[in-house]
Amino acid sequence: MTTHGGTLLHAHTVFDGWRSICVSLYMTLVGYGVLVGIPVISTAWVNLLGFSEVEVGRVAGADLGGLSLGAIFTAFIIAKINRRYLVFGAVMIAVGANALCTIMVEYEQVLWLRLLSGIGSGIYTAVAVATLGATARPARAYNMMLFAFAFSQALEMHILPQLSMNGIYMVFIGCFLFGLLFLNWIPARPVERNLDIEIDVEDDGGRHHRDRMHVPAYVPWLVLGAILATYVNIGAYWTYIELASLASAATPQWVGQVLVWSSFFSIVGCLFATFISNRFGLARPLLITLVFQAIIVVMLVGGINDTNIIISMFSFNFLWVFIDVYQMSTIANVDHSGRFAALMPGAQGLGQIIGPNLAASILAAGYGYDGIFVMCAIASLTGLSIYLFMYMRLRKIIPALADAT
Repeated sequence: MTTHGGTLLHAHTVFDGWRSICVSLYMTLVGYGVLVGIPVISTAWVNLLGFSEVEVGRVAGADLGGLSLGAIFTAFIIAKINRRYLVFGAVMIAVGANALCTIMVEYEQVLWLRLLSGIGSGIYTAVAVATLGATARPARAYNMMLFAFAFSQALEMHILPQLSMNGIYMVFIGCFLFGLLFLNWIPARPVERNLDIEIDVEDDGGRHHRDRMHVPAYVPWLVLGAILATYVNIGAYWTYIELASLASAATPQWVGQVLVWSSFFSIVGCLFATFISNRFGLARPLLITLVFQAIIVVMLVGGINDTNIIISMFSFNFLWVFIDVYQMSTIANVDHSGRFAALMPGAQGLGQIIGPNLAASILAAGYGYDGIFVMCAIASLTGLSIYLFMYMRLRKIIPALADAT
């Protein structure tokens, strides 16, 4: 008897409750707050604290690198410890570091405090992302998260530039503390701790049955590697896109408006990503998306003007959603313990260390913003290469996972 094809199955658990989903969505918005607001926060560090463009790259890298370290730490213990304890500790770290930033403003001081704040955010975010990934339909959960990001990012782009540096830090402090009111809504423990998946398969007689398969450990590791590569691109782009635009022929007021309104274009991306993944799975749309993302970054090489900056920013926001939904859902489909899901913010944060720091080094070497955008495109194509290799391997061994939704 032979079987044909197969469909990936998902079981409903306590993680599918509306309270668990709601608090996790809120936590991701707060935990990723610096990441999505980095263009205006970077500008604030320059204008309000007097940091140089190179120093901004280092500080942004420290903040988002701390996110990576916190997530990596969480991945080792999330399957063994009560998640509510992790969240409470993370809030204390993040709030304390942000509070100290209001009174310690020298570059070296801010650099280390942002690293500490990032570690708290990384622990906080890793728990939230792993909790969303444990739902029966992780692609839908992550799409909801990115849908909410479209509004939170636009809100940050509009409100944060109007605040003082201390005002920005106080916003983050208030958001972290507010989330503690709903701490008991977070499920304390994972349901499973393995990389097994269940597939509905059909035999020669047309009969359906469930088949349990073990996913090779290299699959989630490859995805994490690809996430790192794509976030080198995202981290460098978002850290320097506003500064690059202001140093170009583009109109400053126009650039500020585009930053705000392009964030809302992520909403369209969320809706379109769901439609596409339901029809074609996760992998194939992701491969095409990474090619287009490389193109819309490279188009800025040679000069920025009012026309190409709007095309680039709107397209980047649209495609960013595709990449995150597909990447995160691929890991969530195979990891029910939360270990690899918790590492996703770690891979993102590590990319955010490498991206801004590579960009800062490119500027320091005198290659200008054109050099940054070339590097961003190369990073995107690196992620494409990893996914293409993984997709071809899965098509041979677990077709149902290769084209899972």
